[in-house]
Amino acid sequence: MSANASPTGQQPTATYDSAFLKACRREPVPHTPVWFMRQAGRSLPEYRKVREGVPMLESCTRPELVTEITLQPVRRHNVDAAIYFSDIVVPLKAIGIDLDIKPGVGPVVERPIRTRADLAQLRDLGPEDVSYVTEAIGMLTRELGSTPLIGFAGAPFTLASYLVEGGPSRTYENAKAMMYGDPELWADLLDRLAEITAAFLKVQIEAGASAVQLFDSWAGALAPADYRRSVLPASAKVFQAVAGYGVPRIHFGVGTGELLKLMGEAGADVVGVDWRVPLDEAARRVGPGKALQGNLDPTVLFATKEAVEAKTREVLETAAGLEGHVFNLGHGVMPSTDPDALTRLVDYVHTRTAR
Repeated sequence: MSANASPTGQQPTATYDSAFLKACRREPVPHTPVWFMRQAGRSLPEYRKVREGVPMLESCTRPELVTEITLQPVRRHNVDAAIYFSDIVVPLKAIGIDLDIKPGVGPVVERPIRTRADLAQLRDLGPEDVSYVTEAIGMLTRELGSTPLIGFAGAPFTLASYLVEGGPSRTYENAKAMMYGDPELWADLLDRLAEITAAFLKVQIEAGASAVQLFDSWAGALAPADYRRSVLPASAKVFQAVAGYGVPRIHFGVGTGELLKLMGEAGADVVGVDWRVPLDEAARRVGPGKALQGNLDPTVLFATKEAVEAKTREVLETAAGLEGHVFNLGHGVMPSTDPDALTRLVDYVHTRTAR
């Protein structure tokens, strides 16, 4: 039974009637729900304290630590959903890929995937590989009660970009060279990553996650035709693999204004929008039948309280006619953000949109 399923003849689960899940289902809500990408992280002093001396990937494998970090922004900000604390490369590490997250750099892969023989590094992922995820989500759902927990994973294209480049990139020349020059190898790579990603999301849903988000962080580097041909099939495979659970599926990328319709077509119930496209225009591009998530520019939070409220009103006004709206930033919380600004923002959105 999924965490937000409400089958005929049975009582709804604790999270089913939450404002967040109602908005994802495009149902009337008591107020616009709010959560923030990277709400659990470096912007919180309590996070920095519990993470002190613990490497990032190690912290993702400690259920008690994951639980504490995931709960911190829920306690502090009164957000409408928690997001599971992890990293998009966790499933790759779990299947034996030699990688690490270097401070100030990001994920670095020891042996990048460049040839067909390199695909052998990508074995199937099973629940036993990430048993700490199952344990942590069980602990979290007991603590969260009626507050939904969002599971997440990196999308096949973004994972492939790290694996082929060997680390972060601004140009993706190796990944794109494979995509253009060896489309069969590229398709097989993304298909294998889709299976791993789907398996990782299934573990989270079966453990109790109420929704899942697929982060295609670097998809904005692609032209629409390339996305449709070389990326969409793998993302669609992920969404289709978890469709039977009945949990809302969110799709988000940065700089994806030209891809919004295609990202919706991949199978998302909710399309995340960054700050570059107003939500009413994003709704026109995505088309009917989808909720939207977003999309305050994260840098607005460094401005005055009055400026934050003015820009927030703009977002809410552009969202006024949407079928469903989840308020979020247009990207993740920046590390130097004042936590109190986030707390005030949640309260402002809740108060401003109270029905």
